[in-house]
Amino acid sequence: MIALIQRVSRASVVVDNQTIGAIDKGLLVLLGVEQEDTREKMEKLATKVMSYRVFSDENGKMNLNLEQVGGSLLVVSQFTLAADTGRGLRPSFSGAGTPDQALALYEEFVAFCRAKGVTTETGQFGADMQVSLVNDGPVTFNLQV
Repeated sequence: MIALIQRVSRASVVVDNQTIGAIDKGLLVLLGVEQEDTREKMEKLATKVMSYRVFSDENGKMNLNLEQVGGSLLVVSQFTLAADTGRGLRPSFSGAGTPDQALALYEEFVAFCRAKGVTTETGQFGADMQVSLVNDGPVTFNLQV
């Protein structure tokens, strides 16, 4: 399971000209599911995302996590993160999770974060989405479990 996280001052998702999810300070999480992913991997990754210290403390060091800064999550499914780009000029998605598997783990990821008390907004699974963000830093990390 893959989470590309970006520290943002704001981010939003638009589907059919309507904003369906938006946050201010927090993390935009692009979430990719691979075939071998499980609920255990999802919980490990979600915990890592929420605990990852990417926000600056009073000394300008990345020492604070999402909860410590009162931040939110915007979670957007993105199967292209599971692409194999090692050969040729066209990505292969053979390692990506099935749509049913990905939807289930995406929904469980969101529910897990919400259950931990984190304000969590979402995109729309499988939709054509326009994602806007102001990357604060820029700060971007690729987390995998």
